[in-house]
Amino acid sequence: MRSIGELARDSGLGVSALRFYDTAGVLVPTRVDPSSGYRWYGPEQLEEARLLARLRRTGMPLADVRLVLAAWSGEDTGLVRRLLDAQLRRLERGLSEARVEFSAIRALLDRKENSMSSSVTDGTVRLAVPASDMAAALDAVRFAAGADPELPVLGGVLFDIEGGTLHAVATDRYRMAVARTGVTGHGGPRRQVVVPSPLADAMRALLADDPASVELTVDGDRVALAAGDRQAAGRCLDHEYPDYRRLVRLPEGRRVLVEVAALRTALEAGPVRAGEAREQDGKSPDISVLTVTADGTVGVREDGDEGPDDVAVNREYLLQVLAAGARDRLVLEFGAPTAPLAIRRPDDSDGTFSLLMPVRLDA
Repeated sequence: MRSIGELARDSGLGVSALRFYDTAGVLVPTRVDPSSGYRWYGPEQLEEARLLARLRRTGMPLADVRLVLAAWSGEDTGLVRRLLDAQLRRLERGLSEARVEFSAIRALLDRKENSMSSSVTDGTVRLAVPASDMAAALDAVRFAAGADPELPVLGGVLFDIEGGTLHAVATDRYRMAVARTGVTGHGGPRRQVVVPSPLADAMRALLADDPASVELTVDGDRVALAAGDRQAAGRCLDHEYPDYRRLVRLPEGRRVLVEVAALRTALEAGPVRAGEAREQDGKSPDISVLTVTADGTVGVREDGDEGPDDVAVNREYLLQVLAAGARDRLVLEFGAPTAPLAIRRPDDSDGTFSLLMPVRLDA
């Protein structure tokens, strides 16, 4: 007999998924302890669980999964083959339909690009920025910059200059960080440049000596940060950054003040759900499920029985957000379980915050 944890380890199905398939009547344990409710699975159920994991990865409907498992042990394999063929046809049809839609969207995109003028504004922008504020802004967002070669526009930090404000923004789709700092010397129209990550790192290194003020210059497709007679300069990324302002408009959620050190300890020592979640950037991340307890604190689920308002997140990403927050206390703002988790500074006065996309558990 295998415990639910042992079957999860040996089959590739997560504990939460096994619970789901039990309640759905798809893979029912051989024995359930009447006092503790703990599930035990027979030796023959390991093969069924492994088969179920494969079927699930194909996206087969649950009704068909039931029939495959029911027919698997029989001598007549015809029904299983027909169900597999039907699922393959569904996938091929879905791919064909998706190609048609993508072609239509690309045609719309071509017309949009042809009708738009160049997004690069002529003229040189020079502005002064307090060095400590610039360093803090880069520290607050750099961790969220993307590294996917298929999405080069996200491989840097956006500098969004408007009036007396500079917003630094970075995102890799799964997380986003925004920081705001005041600037002087810019009175023209809004200007945006995407600074490649290596150049952003060079700018941060320039600030290590803690000069009082630095000069940021944008000239065509080049950007430079100067501190005295030293500077870090290079070309901007030749891409238009997504409209991040649309992405940060979220309904107000439940705000919970957390002690960063305590939450970090809970995350590092608490349980993770390896392999249970949908992949991010081709990897199966370690997942922590956050819950707001009755006394208003944030905890990490111990038993895997997620509540309807709990939020599953990439543990490594949340630890990075906590470090970038640079505060002993931060505010976690919970919306719907499928909405981004917002991490803000308690006073919200400096416009610096991060968003973390929740992870969808398989079950």
